[in-house]
Amino acid sequence: MESFIKTTEQASNYRHLEQMTVMEILTNINQEDKLVPAAIEKAIPQIEELTAAVVDKMLAGGRLFYLGAGTSGRLGILDASEIPPTFGLPFGLVIGLIAGGTEAIQKPVEQAEDDWDQGWKDLLEYDINEKDVVIGIAASGTTPYVIGALQKANDKNIITGAITCNQGSPLAAAARFPVEVVVGPEFITGSTRMKSGTAQKLVLNMISTTAMIQIGRVEDNKMVNMQLTNSKLIDRGTKMVMEGTGIKEYEVAQKLLVEFGSVKKATDAYLRK
Repeated sequence: MESFIKTTEQASNYRHLEQMTVMEILTNINQEDKLVPAAIEKAIPQIEELTAAVVDKMLAGGRLFYLGAGTSGRLGILDASEIPPTFGLPFGLVIGLIAGGTEAIQKPVEQAEDDWDQGWKDLLEYDINEKDVVIGIAASGTTPYVIGALQKANDKNIITGAITCNQGSPLAAAARFPVEVVVGPEFITGSTRMKSGTAQKLVLNMISTTAMIQIGRVEDNKMVNMQLTNSKLIDRGTKMVMEGTGIKEYEVAQKLLVEFGSVKKATDAYLRK
């Protein structure tokens, strides 16, 4: 597992950070962050292949699982948790799992990520099957919790993907559709919550957003299936209904929206009259 070079663990390009001014620290972090989009751009062909596989499985009734430890696990949970309110997809179709369980979302759980078998056990709790896709997330590309789960999934003919920030990692080797976003050494040596975490978050945004558009949860450029969970979203939805139906009165559009529960349902109902 140590036969490849972990660029995520290489020494920072900056020295004596404690001697920098606040402005210098912020500027240097920003300079490093600018490298992330370029690294992702190089990986777009890999991201395309993985996303296409996700779309195919979801259109066929499958689910998307994210699996990770530490920051990577939390990012997967974050992305999964935003799908229902943003796109109106039922809970349980995009699922984030983290080594150590729910306790690990807020604080580290000792050695949870070192268990080769637990990731697969966690997936079995959800009756994982061939309809589903599992994406392992690990900046290092060496997390046993994630690699072990992907290897088991492969054995069961389940589509596997990976998001990692090292080239040629064991995780990439274990995934049918690996995504390798090599962002280089971190500003603080080994602190992969920084550039690597940013890269993972952006890639997750790309995969899930593209998938939701492809399976019909977006119309034109609008979140027509978003959940109306607060006044801001009700106001946004009301204006979308007005635009989609030609209704001029705000109160009429809002009443229609609240009655049907989503922009799409309200607009479709009005246009069918």
